[in-house]
Amino acid sequence: MRPIKPHSINDLMQRVNNIAGLTLGQLANEYNFKTPDDLLREKGWTGQLIEYVLGATAGSKPLPDFEDLGIELKTLPISYKGKPLETTFVSVTPLINVTGMTWHASSVRKKLNHVLWLPILSERDIAPFDRTIGSGFLWQPTPEQDALLQRDWEEQMELIALGRIDEISGHLGDAIQIRPKAAHSKIVTDAIGPNGKIIKTLPRGFYLKTSFTGEILKQQFQL
Repeated sequence: MRPIKPHSINDLMQRVNNIAGLTLGQLANEYNFKTPDDLLREKGWTGQLIEYVLGATAGSKPLPDFEDLGIELKTLPISYKGKPLETTFVSVTPLINVTGMTWHASSVRKKLNHVLWLPILSERDIAPFDRTIGSGFLWQPTPEQDALLQRDWEEQMELIALGRIDEISGHLGDAIQIRPKAAHSKIVTDAIGPNGKIIKTLPRGFYLKTSFTGEILKQQFQL
């Protein structure tokens, strides 16, 4: 039977504490959750498992995973030394009709307003189902972090609005980067091109850089 959604933050954090120290395989077996043979083709499986067990309800909607609590869930693969192993996807990047968009009303800010981080020991020499779940914790951006995120968002969204999407690369931004997000290169979407004409390009997504999530971990665990 699917776990019901948590009715309070305390309820959610109790569930988080209950799964700390378990492997992904143990958790999947405990909840009879379908496990793929190969995670190379099922990259989202870890997040789906954790969402299921903790009772997240938003699914693919552009809302925090725990809608009633206003909390977004982010699993974070970490190394033996406690450092993030990859960037963290936040949301899809809008590429048309961006005039008038503001940071405070953006999907990125809504997603990052209150985050449940769940570190998972995910070194490449550990089989996916043997990867261990760490201690989850709640985080909200400090005023300084929010200002940094806002600056990155505004600078890159301005390039999109000016039809300069081809100038955006993963090197931009101190906290957030925009990168292509598509299963393969044949998937394209509309974007603003030079002279305001609509062009076809790869879908993009907002990602938190590992330097930014690494600082969050350092602050939480005094690493």
